[in-house]
Amino acid sequence: MTGAPPLRIIGIDPGTRFVGYGVVDLAGSELRHVASGCIRAESPDVPERLAAIHTALVTQIRAHVPAGTLVEAAVETAFAGVNPRTAIAIGEGRGVAIAAAAAAGIPVRGYEPALVKRAVAGSGRAGKEQVRAIVQTLLRLPSPPATDHESDALAIAVAHALRRRAPERREMPPSARAALGAVRKGLAEGVAAQLPGGRAGRRKRSRFGV
Repeated sequence: MTGAPPLRIIGIDPGTRFVGYGVVDLAGSELRHVASGCIRAESPDVPERLAAIHTALVTQIRAHVPAGTLVEAAVETAFAGVNPRTAIAIGEGRGVAIAAAAAAGIPVRGYEPALVKRAVAGSGRAGKEQVRAIVQTLLRLPSPPATDHESDALAIAVAHALRRRAPERREMPPSARAALGAVRKGLAEGVAAQLPGGRAGRRKRSRFGV
């Protein structure tokens, strides 16, 4: 893959009030953070919020996808067991995210939350703080993502990168594996005790080989 252009991946954590987005580049075996943030829609009216989210997502896509860039999007999907009201809200937000990506000609793939957690943290039950710490390390961020929405969006982008990088073997790039190993060591030495639900010693092996 040497010399090949990087693949830009846009991860989206959908919602009807808060939407996280995370943009990463996959170049060979390297993952690089490009941009991330959280879109906030304040209107009490749902249609107005969805329209504002769509506009904001289109703006972010235009800002971070120069002409000629290889780009794909990954969006979180609803999970089994979620209550109907929440499922409807997730569906509405996901529809807006897909529409924004589709308008730019970007292919979209959906990922369930548990699969994203397994890919990034090694456990489908990993806590929010644990995922945030690992995302920070994998992408070499100077500080943790500011919100769970931003962290989740980056985790979705990373999960897609791992699948895209080695779809047959589901394995991590070497640099990401080394970074994850360092994080797990830290968790095992005591960080896990400070994180809700942290279980460094009992994570199951994932489909991604982690």
